[in-house]
Amino acid sequence: MTTVLVTGAAGRIGGYLRARLPRPGRTLRLLDITTPDDVGQHEEAITGSVTDLDAMVEACTGADAVVHLGGQSGEAAWDHILATNIHGTYVAFEAARRAGVPRVVFASSNHVAGFRPALDPVPDDLPMRPDTFYGVSKVTGEALGSLYHDRYGLDVVCLRIGTCSDTPPNARALATWLSPDDCGRLVEAALTCRSPGFRIVWGVSANTRRVWSLTGAHEIGYRAQDDAEVFAAEVGDRTADTDGYVGGEFAGPAYDTPD
Repeated sequence: MTTVLVTGAAGRIGGYLRARLPRPGRTLRLLDITTPDDVGQHEEAITGSVTDLDAMVEACTGADAVVHLGGQSGEAAWDHILATNIHGTYVAFEAARRAGVPRVVFASSNHVAGFRPALDPVPDDLPMRPDTFYGVSKVTGEALGSLYHDRYGLDVVCLRIGTCSDTPPNARALATWLSPDDCGRLVEAALTCRSPGFRIVWGVSANTRRVWSLTGAHEIGYRAQDDAEVFAAEVGDRTADTDGYVGGEFAGPAYDTPD
């Protein structure tokens, strides 16, 4: 992979990947609605929106893969989710197809199945049961990935990302945490595995309390190295009523749409 387009590169996960995806001979092409001030030697910065098909086709031209992070990172009003997450993800796949990019790594989410019980184990192919409009947008993204693989032959790896942060923020995250370093390892595996076809895998670290399967991620070459348990003492064991769901608090009444 000599040129990798990263959409939403100015976001938190984009920042993690910028520090972890560089390889000799590889250029990271960074696209976001804001241009970073600290563009590195092996980076290219593009100011643009994932909702702009012409801009996305231009950004995809010459790329070997797209890592699609762009969009709303959390729940929002339906119109915003529709424009940025659903239409924007269609644009990312369509632009990749038009530009001849062979692979898309899609940042999906555990919230595609947020209303499912968090039983042990939770398989890679857990059927959708979204917990929010945000979750619906990730279901749509996975469906688009399936379509663009079956109809146009793109390799598509959908990463159902857990709690990706510097440290686990609460007791639930002791099971769902994806460390920044493991995030980099997971995306690198998705970029470089041979002929993945269409795959859905969980994005989670090797946590002692993990219930989400790592079987599919192992099959694409991911080897998690971090464990949230080292933060257990400082996080504490206080659980929430919604921790029994895959999506945690997203399955709770705090995310009800106001009348």
